Amino acid sequence: MDAYGDLPFPWTGLTLDAMRFAQSIEEPAIFNHSMRTYLYGRFVGEHQDLRPGRDYDDELLFLACILHDAGLSQPGNGEQRFDIDGADLAAGWLAQHGLPADKVTIVWDAIALHLIPEVATRKRPEISLVPVGAGYDLSADGPPLPDGYAERVHAVLPRLRAAVVLHDAVVAQALDNPRKAPPFSIPGEMVRQATGQSWPTWRELTGWGDYDA
Repeated sequence: MDAYGDLPFPWTGLTLDAMRFAQSIEEPAIFNHSMRTYLYGRFVGEHQDLRPGRDYDDELLFLACILHDAGLSQPGNGEQRFDIDGADLAAGWLAQHGLPADKVTIVWDAIALHLIPEVATRKRPEISLVPVGAGYDLSADGPPLPDGYAERVHAVLPRLRAAVVLHDAVVAQALDNPRKAPPFSIPGEMVRQATGQSWPTWRELTGWGDYDA
């Protein structure tokens, strides 16, 4: 697409539809973050000698990246953590748009695991590169980008205070529904930092009277 110049997005009918769907439900800062997640995930993958079409399905990686924060949208805001809600929304949408069930499962796993990089990075590249790309977009922690590449990306996909918008969206959902931020999860820790609340101790969480004896 002309709007994105020569940035290496894998344009197919399905990726274009998914991009438009994400753009229609997400705040611009979150949409732009999702697009950059793909670019940076692919970039870091190249440094791991992972090549699209040879080592992974580029379309699936893009679908997982563009929809990985769909749970922070109004249609994706359910009763679970936003990563799980987003995975469910993405899977349903992709199934309705004809993606085979085995591929839908890969995208679901990629989105549902993107807050657990210790697990995700042990999985296939379509899964592992999602938290890698998302993390790079928030912290630039990884191999250095080529000169001028970040400027090119940000010219097309401005940051729009992405880290702030993501934080505020997660916290707002959780304050409205505490079940979306269970203790010791990343959303839960974000809420704890924002509110100053304390977590229950391990002893308080255990049952069966093990500490009574």
